[in-house]
Amino acid sequence: MSTSGAPVAITDFADMKRDGTRIVMVTAYDAPGARFADESGVDIVFVGDSAGNNVLGYPDTTAVSMDEMIMLGRAARRGTKRAFFLVDMPLGAFQASDEDAVHNAIRLVKESGAQGVKIEGGGAMVSRARAIVGGGIPVMGHLGVTPQSASALGGHKARGRTAQQARQLYADAMALQAAGCFAIVLEAVPARVAARITEALRIPTIGIGAGPDCDGQVLVWHDLLGINEGPAPRFVKRYADVAGEIRRGLAAFVAEVRDGTYPADEHVYKIPAEELALFESETATGVIAGDDWL
Repeated sequence: MSTSGAPVAITDFADMKRDGTRIVMVTAYDAPGARFADESGVDIVFVGDSAGNNVLGYPDTTAVSMDEMIMLGRAARRGTKRAFFLVDMPLGAFQASDEDAVHNAIRLVKESGAQGVKIEGGGAMVSRARAIVGGGIPVMGHLGVTPQSASALGGHKARGRTAQQARQLYADAMALQAAGCFAIVLEAVPARVAARITEALRIPTIGIGAGPDCDGQVLVWHDLLGINEGPAPRFVKRYADVAGEIRRGLAAFVAEVRDGTYPADEHVYKIPAEELALFESETATGVIAGDDWL
């Protein structure tokens, strides 16, 4: 395991699983967010394609492009100094073929500064993971609710609630491990199923709505800090009310501008009295004419 202040290495995660040290992963999308997460002690700063609905204004993740992931990745990379830095591969970047997957993973790493990539799904996506790992790029898998394919699987509903689904999750997790993934996200998976998969794997699991027995946990910046409002998935816990603070701050700004209390004297720049007197004299006598500025 990395000591405090030392950069987190990919080899640390297997050690953390072995030692029972929980892995902390936070999804952030820009330099300030990554910097705050990094300084707080998280182990993985992750730029997810959930940026689509959290910061880019899309209805879901499926519209996010490679160019957008690279732009967001570059920004968040500048704020990440210690944590392992991971970037999502968006829909269309890896599904078509192993060749496409390797090409786009290389591009993502080279252009965003990612130290690894995450891909969603089992089945055919196991081959994509194997190909990317074979290209020398670390891969985190993602099973359970996979937002890129949620509409094809009946929406954002927990996976693994039947024995058949649980067996498939187990088999996919084993296959992703065999393909060389260094960790697997389990999203919206029954806690007992996730615990059994976690116990069986040599590599860590990162839970999001998958119970306390995963080797680590991840939440999205906008969810855990209370920037997103309204209904949230069962697994979201809000650790702050940032949205409320933003509203209070903006309302106070509007009120003070309206009533003239902002800016106050401490917010303005000063000019020495003699320079001000000279300036006012020149403008009053016409020494400075409007044409002089052209």
